[in-house]
Amino acid sequence: MELKNLPDIIFAESDPQTIEGNIITTVEGLLGRKLARADPLRLFLRGIEALIIQQRILIDATAKQNLLAFATGEYLDHIGALTGTYRLQPSAATATIRLQVSSARGAATLIPQGTRVTAGDGTLFALDDAAVIKSGEMSVDARATCTETGAKGNGYLAGELNRLADPVPFVATVKNTTASAGGADEEDDESFRKRIHEAPERYSTAGPVGAYEYFTKESSALVTDVSVDSPAPTEVVVYPLLTGGEVPGSELLETISAALNNRTVRPLTDKVTVKPPTKVTYNVTVSYWIDRSDATEAANIQRAAQQAVADYVLWQKSKLGRDVNPTELYYRLRSAGVKRAEITEPEYMAITRAQVAVAGTIGARFEGLEDD
Repeated sequence: MELKNLPDIIFAESDPQTIEGNIITTVEGLLGRKLARADPLRLFLRGIEALIIQQRILIDATAKQNLLAFATGEYLDHIGALTGTYRLQPSAATATIRLQVSSARGAATLIPQGTRVTAGDGTLFALDDAAVIKSGEMSVDARATCTETGAKGNGYLAGELNRLADPVPFVATVKNTTASAGGADEEDDESFRKRIHEAPERYSTAGPVGAYEYFTKESSALVTDVSVDSPAPTEVVVYPLLTGGEVPGSELLETISAALNNRTVRPLTDKVTVKPPTKVTYNVTVSYWIDRSDATEAANIQRAAQQAVADYVLWQKSKLGRDVNPTELYYRLRSAGVKRAEITEPEYMAITRAQVAVAGTIGARFEGLEDD
């Protein structure tokens, strides 16, 4: 059962009317008389009531911190420790760097570990290990990690990291051959909560879908959804999706692959491959009208409609295998206050678990006011 389907639970009743009724009934029973609304004793009891309500709210909130569905912050960290699941710490982006000499040399050229490269904007990437350009060769590829954690180091396209911050003799040019990726902030509560809930899956040694999903999410805080397929016996293909519906690049795919192929994770007979999900492009073309009676709010409704379209586009690409569903777009537009909408695109389109629907062109046009 998913956590969202669990019933709500109350450890201490804090409804003001219920508590007031209980207090008045109890005191009237003890005194043997009724308390009028202006009775000084009743007014005094109202002050006691406020303290009891605050105390019960605190008791309820504290007790809920012992439950996975409600726990937050450090309380959630302690619940995670019970299953050996720990919050993912900030990680740094990585990229593959190609270092090249101006001409082939008769001796090897050593590039020290920690040599830094940059795009010239202050963000630095340092080589993870020393690299060597062998005698007679022109270049060598080496892995480099951003010196700062978080998403700051993500998104440098191939060729943008092209300056040596630490000059190395004989090395003439540098450039990244892969887009930098993998940098993430500390894991948030919701993502951590889901991993704790899925943690029992990892104890199986039979290679279940849930285990591969768990270990894929554990490999990077950026992973929000995972699809696992077995096209043939002993073959496993994993498709990860990142925050905001982003498709992982080669750097992050290698990181995930290394995590899944660890000998303590992968069943001995499995051949595990990590692939990016396939993007399926659709367009959004919408015309909408606003009720004439809402004319004074038309500007606000237009803004809400534009936001509804943006939220729909994000919702559509935030999960693998989510069918392109124009009904969801129509629902969001109506919720934004739109009277009528004509959705030319998209049409319904089935999406497989190895695919993600990504918007191409987006257009939402206000056509005017209409009578109800």
